[in-house]
Amino acid sequence: MYRPIPVSVLTGFLGSGKTTLLNRLLKDPVLSDTAVIINEFGEVSIDHLLVEQASEGIIELSDGCLCCTVRGELVDTLADLIDRLQTGRIKALKRVIIETTGLADPAPVLQSIMGHPVLLQAFRLDGVLTTVDAINGMATLDNHEEAVRQVAMADRIILTKTDLSEAQAELDILKARLRVLNPGAEILYAGSEETGYASLFECGLYNPETRTANVQRWLKAEAYDAHEHAHHDHVCGPDCDHDHHHHAHHHHDEAIRSFSLRHDAPIPVSTLEMFIDLLRSTHGEKLLRVKGIVQIVEDPERPVIIHGVQKIFHPPARLPEWPQEKRETLLVMIVKDLPETYVRELFDAFLGRPVLDRPDRAAMMDNPLAIPGFSPKG
Repeated sequence: MYRPIPVSVLTGFLGSGKTTLLNRLLKDPVLSDTAVIINEFGEVSIDHLLVEQASEGIIELSDGCLCCTVRGELVDTLADLIDRLQTGRIKALKRVIIETTGLADPAPVLQSIMGHPVLLQAFRLDGVLTTVDAINGMATLDNHEEAVRQVAMADRIILTKTDLSEAQAELDILKARLRVLNPGAEILYAGSEETGYASLFECGLYNPETRTANVQRWLKAEAYDAHEHAHHDHVCGPDCDHDHHHHAHHHHDEAIRSFSLRHDAPIPVSTLEMFIDLLRSTHGEKLLRVKGIVQIVEDPERPVIIHGVQKIFHPPARLPEWPQEKRETLLVMIVKDLPETYVRELFDAFLGRPVLDRPDRAAMMDNPLAIPGFSPKG
């Protein structure tokens, strides 16, 4: 059985420079034997030398890369690539890049991979790359909720057209906004020589070189911790002199919350499953991404890795051992329209942790369904 092929999702709003970035990346010899899945060839201009059209919907490029269109469901296109590889019609396939449309929510693309049992055997999700226009990015985020979701779900944010942006102050404001929306994503410049294979790819859980899990890099939990401290420590009064020029337009941003949950003792499998199932069944559409490493009572020496996008969660994976000295359960949550306090109180209720004095909190200890905001569906 061969190792799963990494899949990267390239997203970004209309005109943000996805295709320009993709063309530059595909000139890197490291990305040879890569399949690029796009919606329609007519919508995307790949400036490679086209050698031949191998078959309907498949174009072979001069360096061995492939471009293929989504035919029907994305699952069918990915399954067709695997069939071509296994039957020898494709000599090698080292990576897949899926370029979404500018208006696309990346969630269904991620779910297609994470929720399909056959594809899970052949592919592994590497990461989400989101392009943001340095000139029009602020206005795009103000006016389009899809752009905000693309940023919030990213593992890497690539700023494009920075060479055309003359106002450094405006660029700094945009970067600050991006960090609030997604504290754990690295912000890179598309025009920089450093923005290549090493910085954009291999941002998933497993490091292919060491063949071990790099949990710290994958979770970026320290970024969420710093964000939480900054968020709670900063209270701006009526005389605050910060620049609020764009504040009134950040209505989409206010719905996004990023935070981490920690617990320093092993958790029973049943407790973890009930916590995740309750969140998923009642507020699944609000869970943009959930990542975590969990210490389980039944096998504390082998941590469990979880990764979810809305209602679809990757089957829990066991690591052979702890990747770091400190053993603790750590969950990173990126949510939309879901109060952080609700999630924290639900987590505490399942763990039986003490809660602050509040008239309705005693019931939570015995009945998590009593938490405000919980409304069972179906």
